Amino acid sequence: MKPVVTFGEVMMRLATPAYERFIQTRRFDVTFAGGEANVAASLAQFGIPAQFVTRLPGNDLGDACLNFLRQYGIGVDHIVRGGERLGVYYLETGAVQRASKVIYDRADSAIATIPEGAIDWKTVFADAQWFHWTGITPAISEAAARECLEAAKTAREMGLTVSCDLNYRAKLWKWGKAAAEVMPELVSLCDVAVGNEEDAEKVFGIKAADADVTGGKVDAASYQQVCVELAKRFPNLKTVAITLRGSLSASHNTWSGILFHEGAFYEGPQFDIMPIVDRVGGGDSFCGGLIYGLLTYGEPGKAIQFAVAASCLKHTIHGDFNLVRVAEVEKLMGGDASGRVSR
Repeated sequence: MKPVVTFGEVMMRLATPAYERFIQTRRFDVTFAGGEANVAASLAQFGIPAQFVTRLPGNDLGDACLNFLRQYGIGVDHIVRGGERLGVYYLETGAVQRASKVIYDRADSAIATIPEGAIDWKTVFADAQWFHWTGITPAISEAAARECLEAAKTAREMGLTVSCDLNYRAKLWKWGKAAAEVMPELVSLCDVAVGNEEDAEKVFGIKAADADVTGGKVDAASYQQVCVELAKRFPNLKTVAITLRGSLSASHNTWSGILFHEGAFYEGPQFDIMPIVDRVGGGDSFCGGLIYGLLTYGEPGKAIQFAVAASCLKHTIHGDFNLVRVAEVEKLMGGDASGRVSR
């Protein structure tokens, strides 16, 4: 099978252990993560060749990040080296009524300062079938936005399927343009778009009627019109998916998703997830599951079921990467949510 290519920033993730707060912890658990790297990790676990493209500093931290990616089967053939620093994000994991908290330290990172022409996209896409990016990348800097647009244009010209996760991050859009100014051109190049309960509203002003995200009310019917409006605004979109998270507390969420594909709607199962081990990367695991499902099943209804089940399982795993196998996801798809010991 031809590879899927993803592009974006990978950061060092420093997470407080055992639900500790920033102000009390004396150590951090170190992994590496980023939206597009997370998607590549999911696909690699599912047996889909995945190439992750980014820019890393040419120092020991950059080497550590490369080794981390390699150990999970992610292709790093097209990663370029340069820049002064690796971005960092700090995670304080919440519990019950105390929300999780993220602090970014990624200004002037290697990807944020990527020079024009650093990546030969025609070579990157020469044997690929799919390109995936997220709204995080163009939010990082003008240079990252320029490179993301160049990648999407090249992928479309070369006949790849192009997908995006809208992934609005208010803390990142600081370089001079708003998401609403940058994202339309990028999304217009996509065949597949994914968003959560609020992305379409915050980026494009498309709001679901009668939805109450903080109150846990995220009925699928309320989001069907969001899918329709996105498809109308961007005619190249053949497929639109929305994840549906009901946040009852930091430790208890409901989780589902819907898929709008070529004029028809498909709804995934709803899972009640409690307790949550780590919800960061949940949306990325949904994207990875959806890409896998669309590539392998040929049935949109089965693809959304796989995506929801895969991302449900992600909530049980520490770190951003969804380290589950196809058989585990299909077991949950089949209705076995017992969690009984496998012997």
